[in-house]
Amino acid sequence: MAKGYWIARLDVHNEEGYKAYATANASIFKKFGGRYVVRGGKFTGVEGQSRSRNVVIEFADYDTALACYRSPEYQENIKRRTPHSIAELIVVEGYDGPQP
Repeated sequence: MAKGYWIARLDVHNEEGYKAYATANASIFKKFGGRYVVRGGKFTGVEGQSRSRNVVIEFADYDTALACYRSPEYQENIKRRTPHSIAELIVVEGYDGPQP
């Protein structure tokens, strides 16, 4: 079964205010079995508009990734993030088919 992923791109304009959101994510992601695959780090924007942070979180499957996003815990946590950042987040199903 294909894994599910959150792919997020963010610009944080208040680091101190953003910390409460980042801290609260740990228990939410743990509850849904999420694990960071990418969390910040060096990057090079080669096409299109980029943001200052990139995050990829892996879940067991697409439904679990979506359930985590829709959970009351995460929906409440969004309120901690929005005053301090601009974010784009998609939930996507991984590819589990043949490779070239």
